Amino acid sequence: MAFSSGGGSGGPMVDINVTPLVDVMLVLLIIFIITTPLMSQKVKVQLPETTFVPNQDELAKRAPPINIAVQEDGSIYWNDEPVTKDVLESRLSSAAQQTPQPSLNLRGDKTTKMSTINEITRIAQGQGMLDVGFVSTKQKGQ
Repeated sequence: MAFSSGGGSGGPMVDINVTPLVDVMLVLLIIFIITTPLMSQKVKVQLPETTFVPNQDELAKRAPPINIAVQEDGSIYWNDEPVTKDVLESRLSSAAQQTPQPSLNLRGDKTTKMSTINEITRIAQGQGMLDVGFVSTKQKGQ
């Protein structure tokens, strides 16, 4: 019994099948033909270059932020000083009248009810505070 190298005798095929390679190359060619015009911009705009250096006068004009902390039991702290909701309203009202208006950082315990945080946010916005932010910590592993 003699072995043959391909052909019609049923032996192993020696030629490489290039049809799948040609198919992949044609798909890539079509993708590049479609995406190339999208990458070029029609209108060239020369953007200005700048280096930002904050003005010391502007930094001095900024009011220090107000820190409000809310514990699980509903106790409220204005810059680490315990306050009631009535005192909080009056202080927020006077802070909202300042120029420039200070930002408000609202911190809550992990177990504080969201309704309590929402109520303090409504009070702050009702008194005219524009910049209300929420302070949190990153989760571990991020």
